[in-house]
Amino acid sequence: MNQPTGAPEPVPAPSTWAPLRSAAFRALWIAVTISNIGTWMQTVGAQWLLVDEPGASTLVSLVQTASTLPVLLLALPAGVLADSFDRRRMLIAVQAFQVVVAGTLALLTAAGQMSPALLLTLTFALGCGAAVTAPTYQALIPELVSRQNLPSASALGAISANVARAVGPAVAGVLIAQVGAAAVFWLNAVSFAVFAFVLIAWRRGQDGDAGEPEPFLTALRTGGRYVRYSPVLRRILLRALLFVVPAVSMWGLLPLVASRNLGLDAGGYGLLLAALGVGAVGGAIVLPRLRARLSGNRLILIASLVYAGALAVLALVRIEALVVAALVPAGTAWIAVLSSVNASVQLFLPGWVRARGLAAYQIVFFGGQAVGAALWGLIADQVGVATTLLAAAVVGALGAATLRIWPLTDHSGLDRSPAVYWPEPQLAVDPEPDLGPVLVTAIYTVRPENDPEFQRAMQYVRRSRLRTGAVRWGLYRDGAAPHRLVEYYVVPSWDEHLRQHGGRLTGSDQESEQRARQLADGPPEVAHLFPAEAVAIIREH
Repeated sequence: MNQPTGAPEPVPAPSTWAPLRSAAFRALWIAVTISNIGTWMQTVGAQWLLVDEPGASTLVSLVQTASTLPVLLLALPAGVLADSFDRRRMLIAVQAFQVVVAGTLALLTAAGQMSPALLLTLTFALGCGAAVTAPTYQALIPELVSRQNLPSASALGAISANVARAVGPAVAGVLIAQVGAAAVFWLNAVSFAVFAFVLIAWRRGQDGDAGEPEPFLTALRTGGRYVRYSPVLRRILLRALLFVVPAVSMWGLLPLVASRNLGLDAGGYGLLLAALGVGAVGGAIVLPRLRARLSGNRLILIASLVYAGALAVLALVRIEALVVAALVPAGTAWIAVLSSVNASVQLFLPGWVRARGLAAYQIVFFGGQAVGAALWGLIADQVGVATTLLAAAVVGALGAATLRIWPLTDHSGLDRSPAVYWPEPQLAVDPEPDLGPVLVTAIYTVRPENDPEFQRAMQYVRRSRLRTGAVRWGLYRDGAAPHRLVEYYVVPSWDEHLRQHGGRLTGSDQESEQRARQLADGPPEVAHLFPAEAVAIIREH
């Protein structure tokens, strides 16, 4: 059958740099890199302003929480909007908002009016902008590069983030030491302006967002159902969560490792972050070779254990050179896990729900960071930084061990392209788009020897129906003719069912349905049923 089973097999991968041959992708990637650098400069500036405050362990970790918590609130609504409207215009508006917030932060800091509470509030506002930007920008990427190059584009995205981690903190450390934190906040505002300018200059194709947008609440519910009834996507999200919760302890507590354990200033802290960034960039370059030699699960296992080992080094070692040496492979491990998971999401999601699926990934990724950073910060205030990092290392290693129980499933053989294969409904009435609920039935004739396998095949059909719009599904047997099985499913409205007909189904959905039909005697008898009183009204008109 076409369904994913087992672990991903190693396959040859294109060069990491291949997507840069696209001029549009190249320009946007450079702009995003500049914006990421500005964001990391802002993060370092905000964290360093809080190092000497009472309760610094909690406050410093709350910078990470304030940056990422908005994803839990806004990512899914942003995904709905990005699946419904022009993604380029959305991004331009968000960058304008970011410029205003970052400029306000810089002005107040320069004026000496920045309290911890206000700093965290403005950081939260910037996090809101990032929460809307992330799924919207990532949903654009498949429009810019081929499917074959999506893993490389994901790796380049990780390179962008980690070049920012290497460059941003180093520059921020120098600027903070020389002229103060306000300078890095000003440069962050400029970085958002650069991203907005590139978006304005880019002329996107007219076919990027075809079709009438779905009603907001309907689209929100549909996105949630897609995640609920997609075992492959849920497993990807689980793997991301099991890695990022312990891993974020390094990012959240590294300022305290620098200042308390190693006695470093802002420049030294920047050096530690630069080591992580250098390792990540190097890891992205060698990732195609690693993917060619290792399965996805083995790569994630090895990288997770390396990262856990680096956490243990940070907890136990007080020699700066050794800590820097441990952070380089930690950066490589970070990018190996997250680019693998991100590429899996990009490759699996069909276009009609891509931004909403990516929003779910962002919720898990950034929400895990927000909750994890706050949790590890609170623990560090109680038991100390070293003990907390050791505990995170143990949790990370245990999370890696769960790969034996919950491995990533192999979806490389699934056809994720749109498939329009259902025949046009033949109706005697002309229903309004919002008419519903709609009951769809399909009657199959199945021989006794095919019955068990048919029922198993229909479970894949069930998930397809529920992913693409149905809210209920069932399979019944005719008591008067046991060889007749009746599938039914309920769709909230006629418009929702027409969207199933017109582009929500994929090639893999078609294969699942064909497999079930091959086990029946002939095609099913399909009927569309509407509420009786609504149909009567239609006929009167």
